[in-house]
Amino acid sequence: MNRQDATKQFPDGGERLAELIDGSQPVELPTPDTDVPMVSRSVRLPLDTYERVRAAADARGIGVTTLMRQWIEAGLADLDESATVSLADVRRALAALAQPTAA
Repeated sequence: MNRQDATKQFPDGGERLAELIDGSQPVELPTPDTDVPMVSRSVRLPLDTYERVRAAADARGIGVTTLMRQWIEAGLADLDESATVSLADVRRALAALAQPTAA
């Protein structure tokens, strides 16, 4: 029975609605993938950006949300001033080493 049918049949609630609820089958809820409490936030992305993120997540075999969480955590690690060398500096140095130098 959907919500609209239930509203027509039980406009003021009552005993019959309680019986319907009591007689329903239990529903299995999905198991959370983490023990850490999570906060849900909505992010607006241009379609082409989202498609690139989704492709990157698919290539890694993980979900879009997981990949975005990893990128946010990596970005925050870049801001961590307590590190001996910032992660951003390491990335810049590695990128410079990867580029061939002109002779």
